[in-house]
Amino acid sequence: MFNKILIANRGEIAVRIIRAARELGVGTVAIYSTADRDALHVHLADEAICVGPARSTESYLNMNNILSAAVATGAQAIHPGFGFLSENSKFARLCEEMNIKFIGPSAKVMDMMGDKINARAEMIKAGVPVTPGSEGEVHTTDEAVKIAEEIGYPIILKASAGGGGKGIRKVNTVEELVPAFEAAQAEAQAAFGNGAMFIERMIFPARHIEVQILGDSHGNVIHLGERDCSLQRNNQKVLEESPSVAIGHTLRNEITSAAVKAAQHVSYENAGTIEFLLDESSGKFYFMEMNTRVQVEHPVTEFVSGVDIVKEQIRVANGNELSVKQEDVTFSGHAIECRINAENPKFNFAPSPGKITNLFLPGGGVGLRVDSAMYSGYTIPPYYDSMIAKVIVHGENRFEALMKMQRALLEFDVEGVTTNVDFQLELISDPHVVAGDYDTSFLGNVFLPEYQKED
Repeated sequence: MFNKILIANRGEIAVRIIRAARELGVGTVAIYSTADRDALHVHLADEAICVGPARSTESYLNMNNILSAAVATGAQAIHPGFGFLSENSKFARLCEEMNIKFIGPSAKVMDMMGDKINARAEMIKAGVPVTPGSEGEVHTTDEAVKIAEEIGYPIILKASAGGGGKGIRKVNTVEELVPAFEAAQAEAQAAFGNGAMFIERMIFPARHIEVQILGDSHGNVIHLGERDCSLQRNNQKVLEESPSVAIGHTLRNEITSAAVKAAQHVSYENAGTIEFLLDESSGKFYFMEMNTRVQVEHPVTEFVSGVDIVKEQIRVANGNELSVKQEDVTFSGHAIECRINAENPKFNFAPSPGKITNLFLPGGGVGLRVDSAMYSGYTIPPYYDSMIAKVIVHGENRFEALMKMQRALLEFDVEGVTTNVDFQLELISDPHVVAGDYDTSFLGNVFLPEYQKED
């Protein structure tokens, strides 16, 4: 096993990785920006090293500084977490060249699956269903107009590179297409340094279903079931649960088998997620994209499967076989995750950085977990993502999980900054959500209009 790994991230995911490594007997190195000098991950790691100023491009995205930190501290591997450099094949390739193990898939596979156009082509080869769309990169509005006429409206424009909801626009008519394309392309160029786009027929409304997969260097690939991530705002997930109430036994077998087939086709190693759109009216599902990293919502899968995904990532990167085979994986109960952000839902979810003057995190009972890097007196910097915690619950059934989440959110108390806790409490208590009657249109078209009417 590795003696020491460097965590190229911050916040709750850095804390999560440090804890998993420590339980495996592996030493840890935290990196931090000057704005994160007092962050929890810095305090928890065995060693910590500053890699630059507050701006992420000069610190958490600074490949040279991060690799120099790994060399200086003798780290044998780097865990990128999610976001930042986690899906950057150049960084993975640099790690390989420097004989530092990147805890994730190879740069080659990241290029293949991280680029949405390449991934789509590979899925067609693998026999995984994909939506009608462009066959290659789209660079101009003239190309976009022609392709949209061929596949028919509504369509969705997506940045070929990157993720996190950037460079995505939904287009219902030809009149909307040109301004939407130009805006999405500019956003993609700014976020990823790549303005290449592609176009797909829009399956909307739909269920957003993702399947967690794990692969090792010995040819083993397994799935850990599915998650329903349909509750989204501006293409950003808000709440996730596992299993999905929209999927029965037969469809579950089909969609998880397709995910394993996809991962096997590209000889995938480490943790990854295959994302699908499910058209409930037809029962058909379509490949959307692959995330070649650990997901924000991985804890719900850990609860229902009993598999520690982060520990598996470290073991696999070390060259070990997966600790479980597919026939060993059993699923129990129901799990839900709510993302807690420092933001003001009443003011268009504006970020709310600042000093936490008092903090009480929910606890007690079986099946409740809070992943966070907050502590009383900590100042949330304004430079990074606004997510400050994740509340994850597990129950014997969905009703118990819902009630446990309501109880946990009622106990959650943060003073000094505004959060979306009350918003999440209203969402988890909404009759449609309680009934499992929602899709990707629900939050934007049904829940938010009513929520924003309230004083």
